[in-house]
Amino acid sequence: MKKHALIAMTAALMMASAADAHITLEQSQALSGKAYKAILRVGHGCDGKSTVKIHVQVPEGLLAAKPMPKAGWTAEKVKATYEKNYDLHGKPVNEGVGEIVWSGGNLADDEYDEFIFRATIAKELPLGTKIYVPVVQECTDGAVERWIQIPAAGKSSDDYDTPAPYFEIVAEPRS
Repeated sequence: MKKHALIAMTAALMMASAADAHITLEQSQALSGKAYKAILRVGHGCDGKSTVKIHVQVPEGLLAAKPMPKAGWTAEKVKATYEKNYDLHGKPVNEGVGEIVWSGGNLADDEYDEFIFRATIAKELPLGTKIYVPVVQECTDGAVERWIQIPAAGKSSDDYDTPAPYFEIVAEPRS
């Protein structure tokens, strides 16, 4: 019995360490047509090196993205043209922030932090859609981690070493 408990505990620890090895989003779901607060959790640097820059690709369908200011870091907003037009609170939009870059700070490998932005989920996107948010993490001495892998059909993020964080679009609960 003790042997089975030890095996189960070892497996759980291995799974937990694998889950901690990625940049993740705190909220796994977002309401269609509503604001979403994307909290990107950065749990480590690059092979022992400190993180000095975070690039976040803002995917198509996330409208009016705005980074939260972060003490010690500078946030740059890179504009992009959307592939299609969207309705944002009754007004058509076809461009917005396509990338957010936080730089100038220093997050040690043995420290944890969060990088936050807010965006509105386009109501034109189908419910159940998974939105992947690719992130490139730059560290000291030129080290880089690319959390950009998006699963192919029939695969999941668990099938990849460096998956992009994601969330799923859901309907507002009925009262």
